[in-house]
Amino acid sequence: MTDATLAEGPARPQSALRRLLRRKLAILGMAIIAIVTLGAIFAPWIAPFAPQDQMFDGLTLEGAPMPPGEKFWLGTDLLGRDLFSRILYGARTSLIIGVVANGLALIIGTLIGVTAGYFRGWIGAVLMRFTDLMMAFPALLLAICLAAIFTPSLWIVAMVIALVNWVQTARVVYTETSALAEREFVAAEKTLGAGTARILFRHILPHLVPMIIVWGTLGISTTVLLEATLSYLGVGVQPPTPSWGNIIFENQTYFQAAPWLVFIPGAAILLLALSFNLVGDALRDVLDPTQRGRE
Repeated sequence: MTDATLAEGPARPQSALRRLLRRKLAILGMAIIAIVTLGAIFAPWIAPFAPQDQMFDGLTLEGAPMPPGEKFWLGTDLLGRDLFSRILYGARTSLIIGVVANGLALIIGTLIGVTAGYFRGWIGAVLMRFTDLMMAFPALLLAICLAAIFTPSLWIVAMVIALVNWVQTARVVYTETSALAEREFVAAEKTLGAGTARILFRHILPHLVPMIIVWGTLGISTTVLLEATLSYLGVGVQPPTPSWGNIIFENQTYFQAAPWLVFIPGAAILLLALSFNLVGDALRDVLDPTQRGRE
């Protein structure tokens, strides 16, 4: 990446949007994200039942879950609750945790990465060794330990996921900031007497924005998967609050008799994570200055 390319700055929003809309997979991903988001927002009006309602006719005469039908579109769970309603409300959980946890992780990772990459010296060494120490712990195991220490709830789970997901962002931001700090335009600003705040906010951070947007989009898919894993293991969002992970956990004993109880929430997790990955990959190509003019 040359200084001339860097001097151009991030791509204009209109140009980036046009290039993004040329990618069919990205459009598909955005469409799925939009559908899930709208379903989560308007769940109280779309869902035919409340997610905690246990219907008298929600179980068969043998006490088994009802299969998908006219009244219960996706069937019912082991307690006679409408699965479609719980999937809609579970989307709220996944999106809230995905956005909040990933946003916190981006803020923490960016602050640590920019500070370490710009100041370097002992400050950068301490921050990066702490980052390496955090990366040495398996993320899932660390998240389980933290979730077990605190009382699991929606916001606690979001905080726990943020505390284990910031390290990748910090490492990438550190590498990019270190490279930018050595560029001629930054040296010229220092020669002209520009302060640290001006250099960081006017010259370093603007060039990091595209990368942060990409990592933010890709990170949501990781967050959604981690939340579902924690809920499935019983240390995530606790019932009766619906979550795609705890829906699978609650109904796994009916895997053979009522496979839709596992496959449908599992497919929802897969589709949402895949959609954010598709959009994130497209944004990486669209917002990367080195890719301009190649399409």
